[in-house]
Amino acid sequence: MDTEQAPLPPHGSDWRIFDPAPVAVAVTRGPRHTLTYTNHLHGELFGDRPVGLPVSEAFPELRERRCFDLFDQVLRSGEAVAVTAAPVRIGSPGPGGIRFFTFSLSAIPGGTDAAGVLVVAVEVTEQVKTAERARLLSEERLRALRRYESLAATGPRMMWVTAAKGGTIEPSPGWEEVTGQTWEEFRGDGWLDALHPHDRAPMMAAWRRVLDEVPDQFEYVYRLRTRDGGYRHYDVKAVPVREHGTVVEWVGTCTDIEQQWLEQRRKDLLARAAAVLAGATKPRDALAALGDVIVPALADKCGIYLLPATDGHIAADGPITVERISSRIREGLPSDLPARREELLETGSALARAVRERRVIHATFTPDTIPPDTAPAATLSWLRRAGAHSMVIVPIVIDGTLAAVVDAFACGDREPIGPADVALMHEFVEQAHEPLRHIAEFQRTRRVALALQHSLLSDPPRYDRLRIVARYLPSPTAAEVGGDWYDSFVLPDGALILVIGDVAGHDIAAAVTMSKMRNMMRGLAADRQEPPGDIIRRLDVATQTLNPEEGTATCAIARLEQGDDGGWQTHYSVAGHPPPLLVTKDGCTRFLDRAASPMLGLPMQDDWRDSAIEPLPAGSTLLLYTDGLVERPDEDIDQGLDRLRRTAAVLAREPLDVFCDTLLAEPAATGRDDICLIALRVPAAEPAGGEGAR
Repeated sequence: MDTEQAPLPPHGSDWRIFDPAPVAVAVTRGPRHTLTYTNHLHGELFGDRPVGLPVSEAFPELRERRCFDLFDQVLRSGEAVAVTAAPVRIGSPGPGGIRFFTFSLSAIPGGTDAAGVLVVAVEVTEQVKTAERARLLSEERLRALRRYESLAATGPRMMWVTAAKGGTIEPSPGWEEVTGQTWEEFRGDGWLDALHPHDRAPMMAAWRRVLDEVPDQFEYVYRLRTRDGGYRHYDVKAVPVREHGTVVEWVGTCTDIEQQWLEQRRKDLLARAAAVLAGATKPRDALAALGDVIVPALADKCGIYLLPATDGHIAADGPITVERISSRIREGLPSDLPARREELLETGSALARAVRERRVIHATFTPDTIPPDTAPAATLSWLRRAGAHSMVIVPIVIDGTLAAVVDAFACGDREPIGPADVALMHEFVEQAHEPLRHIAEFQRTRRVALALQHSLLSDPPRYDRLRIVARYLPSPTAAEVGGDWYDSFVLPDGALILVIGDVAGHDIAAAVTMSKMRNMMRGLAADRQEPPGDIIRRLDVATQTLNPEEGTATCAIARLEQGDDGGWQTHYSVAGHPPPLLVTKDGCTRFLDRAASPMLGLPMQDDWRDSAIEPLPAGSTLLLYTDGLVERPDEDIDQGLDRLRRTAAVLAREPLDVFCDTLLAEPAATGRDDICLIALRVPAAEPAGGEGAR
């Protein structure tokens, strides 16, 4: 503020001319500085002060600050004094009561008692606070700059700065040291040239989204070309720098995470391989699925070759015949390589050497100089067209026997297969050893169980003019060995028996239980002539008595015989099993459900097993089946039964073979359970010279 003495009213003038002034004004008189005048704004700022008292008494809160010495100085010297941004506490104690003022004190001429001091006060609180905020912000920025400089000088990260809408605007010594790019090459969007070709477009798209959306932080991982021409993975982080809410630039770092990335990839790929192996039930499928893990993560092309089943001995010379069970090719490469075929490995070929020596083979080359012994002839021409430049071959040994061999190739602009990739593929194979061994053991067990099961599912007998057809369809998933079974035999009294059953479980134990139950059923049925419900009752009691550890089972039994009128009828009973289906030659259908009782293996009354008799019209079909024919995981059992009834009605006049095969066609493609069925066709009423049942 200008501190020169202002023109004052003459002695005795009316000081009220200062009442409307936009500044606070006060006037004192005499050596005691008696307050004689204050204007309106002074009262608003400092409150009502008593006129006629010395200022030291009118402003008691200022006594300790020696402010009144200035009044003596001005009055004595006649020279004006200014105090800038002085803090004044107004109101109650506390930080909120402090305000800042600039004061100007000027002398009023006159005699001893008439001389005085004119005080002008201007509030500058907001200006002081603004200046303080600016000072603090400046200090914070200075500290941040020093941290930034220290981090850039000593840290492992590369640091960079871009404009608000992208484009580097400052050199980055760390970037130049790692990539070899000069400032002229790096500036603007030139940094993109140092990224891996496959990462440039995705990174730029992500960066543009960030510039538009302005999140609090951006993070991305890309491959960066180093001075030696190789690529390493870097983690990129960036944050916006704002001033008054507006982004003025972006500051970012790039951190080398190659080792962390390799370790995480290793864990992820090993987990994927373990999941693939856990979900396979056949060694062939498990081996083929490994190709989906290798491509495209580690290679662009992968072939898996199965060796013939031998005692593990491979001749020391001569070609080796293998079966290529899988070929996986990265998208974008030629796809005209057959997936499965026999391959002849010549004596000196890389694959033959890997087989005979049981060792990993790793090689690099150029697409124009691929050695002829690198792969079989058909594969070799494909490799040249795909631009292959490196390969690895890994043999797979299970319990000392060489089971298969895997080859993998890198093509085009992919980096060559390196030692880390070779080690990871070898780790795949080592990890696969136990699962593949268990799968092989399971397959051997499955073959035994299936052989047992098929040995018991004999062909139905020829009986009079009745036509009998039986079918068994193993489960396409899981163990493929279940407890489903059927049987058909003739009793000593001449009656024909049809039986269908299902033992709980899908393993060799279920197959063994099924065989015991089948043989016991035969013995009980042949023992005496009695209703089918009594046979089931005795079977249940005998099973629970002799083999209490056995689980539950369901079955349906039908006794076929001719009545006194020469027509056919069935005496049947069902224990927890889907009901038999009767289909007339005209397509009318009906489930036989009048003799139903709970499944076998449950505690129940000894006499609670029903039987019922049902006539079988000429030309009709009686169908017994297991639940795999009608059950689907996504629907209610009633829907499956209704579907069976409708399909059977359409097939009522078809030959019995066609009838059964057609019923099995849809479940064979979509079902998940074993299916057994046995069907009987009653001969049609014969006209003169009739043809009988089909």
